[in-house]
Amino acid sequence: RMATQVHHPIWLPAVPQRGARTFAALYAVESFARASISSVIPIQAYDLLHNEQEVSLLYTLVAMLGLSVTLSMPFLIDRFARRWVYTAGASGLIVGSAFLVTQTLPGQMLGMLFRVMGASALSITLNLYIMDYIRKKEFMQSESLRMAWSTLAWTCGPFLGVYLYTRFGILAAHGVVALFALILLALFWHFRLGDNELIRPGKTQPQNPLRNVRRFVGQPRLRLAWVIAFGRSCFWSTFFVYVPILMVATGEGKLVGGMFVSAGNLLLFFALFWGKAGRRFGARRTIAFAFMMLSLFLFAAGAAGEAHPLVTGVFLLFGALFCIAVDALGSTVYMRSVRARERARMTSVYRTYIDLSDLTPPLVYSIVLAFTGLGGVFATLGVFVSVCCWLTWRYVPRAM
Repeated sequence: RMATQVHHPIWLPAVPQRGARTFAALYAVESFARASISSVIPIQAYDLLHNEQEVSLLYTLVAMLGLSVTLSMPFLIDRFARRWVYTAGASGLIVGSAFLVTQTLPGQMLGMLFRVMGASALSITLNLYIMDYIRKKEFMQSESLRMAWSTLAWTCGPFLGVYLYTRFGILAAHGVVALFALILLALFWHFRLGDNELIRPGKTQPQNPLRNVRRFVGQPRLRLAWVIAFGRSCFWSTFFVYVPILMVATGEGKLVGGMFVSAGNLLLFFALFWGKAGRRFGARRTIAFAFMMLSLFLFAAGAAGEAHPLVTGVFLLFGALFCIAVDALGSTVYMRSVRARERARMTSVYRTYIDLSDLTPPLVYSIVLAFTGLGGVFATLGVFVSVCCWLTWRYVPRAM
């Protein structure tokens, strides 16, 4: 009888090994989906509104709405599981482009909002996966690798998007977004990250977003990590929006704006260099030095202003080189500080640095632009980056 009870083997497809390259690959494809129209969106907004101040106010309104979604992300993760939130985030990029092709002001606003919501979902869930699969001592290397792998996307994407927009029309530019978003979904489900029992959402009741904010603010190390991330994100939001506007407003043209943005993103490859520098000299000294140099180049760009737009663009490119150091190393301050049991709730609050960097600078700049030209925008940011430099040097632990 026992001889007849043969258990045939069940062949299951091997689960791909997850590591730093897994998340670098996901982030690289996601970057293509977002970068390809990063320079197109502000140009679309400027074409609709024909006014820098009104463009700033539009970005402020969208960021305010997106902030509420970011803070509610723990509810979504608890209710639907991370893999579905990640899937919804990629789908949000497609829906956003569908609204943006309408070339109307309501469509522009809804399209920008869906992109913010999609990027928020992708960012939070990806960071949670990274903290689950990557050991703390490897965060610095993992993050620098992730930045480096996205170099091609952020280098080619902005120029490609503007080229398609000006040469073949808006459908071609936004069609690229849909293509890469679908590739991202296929790659994500191939890795099957949601199948890991260790990263399934907990069974505790969702926390009130305001309670999460209070809990986050009550931890000095998390506050510091947020300010560092906010400072570098303010530079990139300014770079992506106001460099194309500067080139269009001064008559240099849309393609020149896209070329500058792509050139700035080409420097992302230096994330590998900054990762090594961080391991050699420590995150504290490297981030503080990067902030100091970034502030100097922002002041120089502010001085050049609209009178010398190409010179201004070059100064901002030098600033981008040092901002990439903060990209590569800054998030390690947060990842090494957050408690494991609070990751989902605290990461949603931490992620607000992106929403607020999309919200606060345009709001401030709309006031600055009432009194100065675009050069005043870059000088204002230089002042804040100087504050970030001091906070980093003063409060980041020497051992980090």
